[in-house]
Order: sequence, then structure tokens, then C-alpha cells
Amino acid sequence: MKKLILTLATISALIGCKNNKSEAEPGEMIPAEDSTSMTEEMVNSEETSINITPVSHATAVINWGDAVFYTDPVGGAGSFENMDKPDFVLVTDIHGDHMNAETLEGLELGETKIIVPKAVQEKLPESLQSNLLVMANGETKEINGFSIEVIPMYNLPEAEDAMHVKGRGNGYVLEKDGKRLYISGDTEDIPEMRDLKNIDAALVCMNLPYTMPVDQAAEGVLAFAPKKVYPYHYRGQDGLADVEKFKSLVEEKSDSIEVILLDWYPEM
Repeated sequence: MKKLILTLATISALIGCKNNKSEAEPGEMIPAEDSTSMTEEMVNSEETSINITPVSHATAVINWGDAVFYTDPVGGAGSFENMDKPDFVLVTDIHGDHMNAETLEGLELGETKIIVPKAVQEKLPESLQSNLLVMANGETKEINGFSIEVIPMYNLPEAEDAMHVKGRGNGYVLEKDGKRLYISGDTEDIPEMRDLKNIDAALVCMNLPYTMPVDQAAEGVLAFAPKKVYPYHYRGQDGLADVEKFKSLVEEKSDSIEVILLDWYPEM
């Protein structure tokens, strides 16, 4: 599995740099425009790394320094057999591409906390209830050394029959040692996303008809300007969204946002 290593302290030196898509050696720096890989490593000036390993669609394993967490684990426990065990788990919504009780039970989490919205808690079996930490939009809690803030995720225009209504699901901002990671969940270009500040890395969805098209996603990302953005959750009714177009739209208007394209659909 390829690993892209980027030192944030030297990020300004990378703009305009042209490296090949070859296997990265330890310490090698590969610019965003040539970066497609299964795992991406971000290293800040204090040498704390965030490794994002896609599993599929909305599911990822994230290693942040010594901590490990899973986001929206689905697809069966076998998908995680070679992964580090999580310190906590995040679930964003009730839909099957985000919540799967069989996968959660198969992970044999012990006392590991699963952070969920109330709608998810209500659908999970009794066997998992003791693991659940319910959080609502706007709440912030501390867990395992992380500050976790819940950001709304919903469709626009707001409607009672929307696939994602405001208040049901959770996006998340995780913060530790001054670094901030945003996980959008299923959302459109909502004000709460645009109002985010000081985001170092963001996982942003884009698929139709469930969330938003790539141009809308690009405009939202340009508004809150994360240092790095990873398109994810981009399989829709008509196949995969054009993430290369998303990358171009962002890079045309910003030279400070890196767009990182990872392989979220290895089966395709």
C-alpha cells in the first residue's frame, strides 16, 4: 500500500513541486497534484501524524499519533482484520453505508466507545448499547485525549422528507494538540460547514442524489478552506462522482488547499 508523506511545516515549499507517482521513501514529500494512494500520512511540525486508510465509500481507519479510530465501519469485521484496533468509533447516520450492527458486533470492541447520534442509538441492538456515547448536533465532548464536536449534516433545501434531515445525523470535528480534522458525513454545502475554522484536514462527501454535486462541494470547501481535503463518499446512482473535476475546481481558485485523491472503491 502506497503511503504519501507530507510535512506541514514545509507545505509552502511543495507548491509547484513536480514529483513522480513512485513509491514514497521515508521522508519523501509528494505534492498534492500527483497524490493518489490508499493511505495518506500527514505530519505536522510536532511530528504527530494522521494516517487515513480508506476501507470503502464512507468507511475509514484513521491513525492519529498513537490513537486509532474508525469512522462508519460497515462491510463486515473481516474488512478490518489487518487494521489496528480502535480506541473509539464514530458513526454518522442510520443508513446502511454508515451504520451496520453486524460489523460493529463482529469487531469485538469490548468497552470501546461508539460515538453516535440518537437516531443511530435507537436502531442498534441491546448488545451494543453499553458501548454507545450519544452526541447531538452542537455538542462537544472529550474522549481519549480528543475534543469531539458534532457538526450538523443535512440536505438543502431543508424538508421533512429529505434523505438527511437536520439534527438526525452527525458530522464531526476532532481536535488534538491544535490539529483539527473534519468528517462531513452526508451533507450538502450547509452554513455550518462553511463556518468551520482552522481545519487541517477534511473528509468531504459528494454524490447524487444523496448529498451534493462536485461543484457544490468545491464551493463549500473553498469557503472554509481546509489545508487538505479528501473527497470521499462519492458513489451515487450513476456511478462515481468526478473527483478529478472537484480537484480542478478547488485548485483553480486556491493555491493553499491540497486535494488528496485516495482509492475509496478498490473493488471497482
